Amino acid sequence: MPPAAPLDVVVVMDPIQSIKIAKDSSFAMLLEAQRRGHRLHYLRPGGLSVRDGRATARVVTLRVTDDPGHWFDLGSASQLEFGPGQVVLMRKDPPVDADYLHDTQILGLAQAQGALVVNDPQGLRDFNEKLAALLFPQCCPPTLVSRDAAALKAFVNEHGEAVLKPLDGMGGRSIFRARAGEANLNVILETLTEGGRHLAMAQRYLPQIVDGDKRILLVDGEPVDYCLARIPQGDEFRGNLAAGGRGEGRPLSERDRWIAAQVGPEMKRRGMLFVGLDVIGDYLTEVNVTSPTCIRELDAQFGLNIAGTLFDRIEARLAGSEPAR
Repeated sequence: MPPAAPLDVVVVMDPIQSIKIAKDSSFAMLLEAQRRGHRLHYLRPGGLSVRDGRATARVVTLRVTDDPGHWFDLGSASQLEFGPGQVVLMRKDPPVDADYLHDTQILGLAQAQGALVVNDPQGLRDFNEKLAALLFPQCCPPTLVSRDAAALKAFVNEHGEAVLKPLDGMGGRSIFRARAGEANLNVILETLTEGGRHLAMAQRYLPQIVDGDKRILLVDGEPVDYCLARIPQGDEFRGNLAAGGRGEGRPLSERDRWIAAQVGPEMKRRGMLFVGLDVIGDYLTEVNVTSPTCIRELDAQFGLNIAGTLFDRIEARLAGSEPAR
């Protein structure tokens, strides 16, 4: 049931004027919050601050409309001090750089002041989206994380073919498919590690990628019943929608549900209310916690309201029927 009083919902996101509303999960959350009568506030870029130990935000009121020609209106500006009765949707895209980490530290203060931050700020700092999958090694393909180009090259040679990627990318950027003996392998590894200065990840290539890189959404640890398989197109091996992949909704398989059951309880325990798992074939490859997507596509294909399920959980926590972190 909706709470007795409207909530103040503050969204921290990349510029709202640049989003594609047919694919934007933050927009789906805002539509649902507004439908429930909550007050929307848009955080101005750089709008988080701390005054005398209290976290505050420079915000403007926001109204959203499901209209690709005119999807938002910004209203009056104010300086908001965080406290009870507020929800902060931290939906800024990577990179998780120093500025991002500092914002999570301010949002940690906001959380201590009584606001509910989705996702939990400490979890956003702790869970690198590539490394977080390795907390569940029983779900993952053979993987090596190293700065050592020789070790990474030996991994590729051992498995015959591997996917190589940086730890801080998104949307399929800077991901390489490499084969043993490939002439460019040395330069790929030099580029990814910047001559041994940065960690890179190598995973055994999974040929099941041709059937799609599945995005499984967890809401407070529980999987949505359908996933979006992002299928590579043309001569592209990456399935990411940002890299041109085609999205196709599918029911979760038994293996998908097993992986979700391995990961979900820990996400729930850590206050990660909205998480996206990337699964290729039978293997978990990433745990996305910063700004997972695919709500709009799954809602449209299967008549779902995933943001509604999310706000049911948010409202339950704020009403005290669920423990908040």
